[in-house]
Amino acid sequence: MIKSTIDEIRARFDADVERFSNLETGQTATIDAALCLEIIAKAATAVTPHAAHVLDIGCGAGNFTLRLHQELPFSAVTLLDLSQPMLTRAAERATAAGITPTTLQADVRDADFPPQTFDIIVAGAVLHHLRTDAEWEQTFAKLHAWLRPGGSLWIFDMVAHEHPAVEAFQHQRWTAYLTAFGGPDYAAKVTAYVEKEDTPRPLTYQLELLRRAGFCSIDVLHKNAAFAAFGACRSN
Repeated sequence: MIKSTIDEIRARFDADVERFSNLETGQTATIDAALCLEIIAKAATAVTPHAAHVLDIGCGAGNFTLRLHQELPFSAVTLLDLSQPMLTRAAERATAAGITPTTLQADVRDADFPPQTFDIIVAGAVLHHLRTDAEWEQTFAKLHAWLRPGGSLWIFDMVAHEHPAVEAFQHQRWTAYLTAFGGPDYAAKVTAYVEKEDTPRPLTYQLELLRRAGFCSIDVLHKNAAFAAFGACRSN
């Protein structure tokens, strides 16, 4: 299947701001979204307790920034997203919470920041849009470079599985969740756009890639069906 272009993905998110603006539910199409918001916020706070500047990649409406700020009173956030409406909402919510936001409308593959700019990077349900091995490797290398020594990276995302049989039954579990949440039409809609848009990689692939990029202290925080939360550090 020919996957969606960046412009097509941007257009879908431009029209879907409200669904991504609920801090209590997170992203409703993902399993355990609210739980993973909490786990990542607490893990990032424990690992990088003196963080002042956060980068939120694929920030959407800002849920990860806001939930992290409930645990850790950092002062500045750089919000990165394809969608300008998402960035506008995220910046408004960050400002209301007392955080100074900077916004950048861009694809993470095209974004660039000076080395050692950020204390914490969070990436919520965004990296599954990467396509090739080269894109995955280059992106993880950039994330490592952008972190200050002792900084940390936290990811919540859709993941694939190495064995086709495991992939099949985990996808069935996710479809059952979607059906229970919103009915069969909702489940069909979500699975259709995921098939068209997304190219997730196995959790094992991403953990190995983190190590190759230079990260240390790599930990899996949570995994359920097709979704996982995990993180890593840049050494001091």
